[in-house]
Amino acid sequence: MKSALIISLIAALVLAAAPCRAQKIFHICALVGEDQFVPGFEGFRSKMTELGYVEGKNVRYSFYNAKGDMDGLKSLAIKIVQQKPDLIVTSSTTATLPVAKLTAGTDLPVVFLSAGNPLKLVKSYSSSGNNLTGISSSVLELTEKRLALLREFTPMVKRIIFLTNGKSTNYDEYVVATRDTAKKFSFDLTELELFGANREKIKNQVERITRKAGEALFLPPDATLVSSIEFIASQAVHEKLPAIGPNVQTARRGMLAAYSADYRALGRQGAKLVDMILRGAKPAELPIELPHKLQLAVNLKTARAIGVKPPKEILLRADELIE
Repeated sequence: MKSALIISLIAALVLAAAPCRAQKIFHICALVGEDQFVPGFEGFRSKMTELGYVEGKNVRYSFYNAKGDMDGLKSLAIKIVQQKPDLIVTSSTTATLPVAKLTAGTDLPVVFLSAGNPLKLVKSYSSSGNNLTGISSSVLELTEKRLALLREFTPMVKRIIFLTNGKSTNYDEYVVATRDTAKKFSFDLTELELFGANREKIKNQVERITRKAGEALFLPPDATLVSSIEFIASQAVHEKLPAIGPNVQTARRGMLAAYSADYRALGRQGAKLVDMILRGAKPAELPIELPHKLQLAVNLKTARAIGVKPPKEILLRADELIE
């Protein structure tokens, strides 16, 4: 009994004398190309808190937003990599590509919270083969769903204005997907390219979107175009053009409707991947995930402004009705 007491006292003294081991604070950098992706980071950060990552205690974040400036995006990517963080999160293929190039051949983990075209970044959905993993936003695969939505809103419409941006990371993919799907619906596409690498340059060209060019508007998943969504949506309303956006965020910002994953939800989904990596998993071991849920958003205010009455079937299916 006496010897056990002595051992306990010695152990207590050793523990008291041992220096406190500081808890590691993970440094996570986040890069988004435009405001539409900010909710993705916010969702990511909120889920990280739920998973036990407390800012200032065991994690700190450095957040960067290129605001639709593609040249600025590359500079921010360089700045982030130079900081040598523990992990980088990105949103969109466009924002991920420069980070992927800069970190190629390294073990710096990169998790994309959304990517419209993951195969530009990784070897396959089952295994990236590199330091990246993340979530596909499935935005290219949903092209047919969005054009079908336009047909439901306006059954008699034939001529569609299709906005394009030749400098887009996914230009070839979204043009092919839209042209092929338009043929299925017997739509006549008028491809209207808005030139420019930033929001202001796009803003100065939106007056080219008119009813002379077409009877409805279809917007592709392009970060530069979406950075100017308020201007594009306003012009569509002015011209009384039903306009379908590439994601639900664009419906919230003035487009008539959209069908996609919600970026906030994708961010929360991505946090689980980041947690696994911080606990020791390798990005290449984690398959690319698909969105857990897709949403239909309808902007009723815009519908009234352009004189379109949403079909009852669409209203019943809608996950979000925007007033």
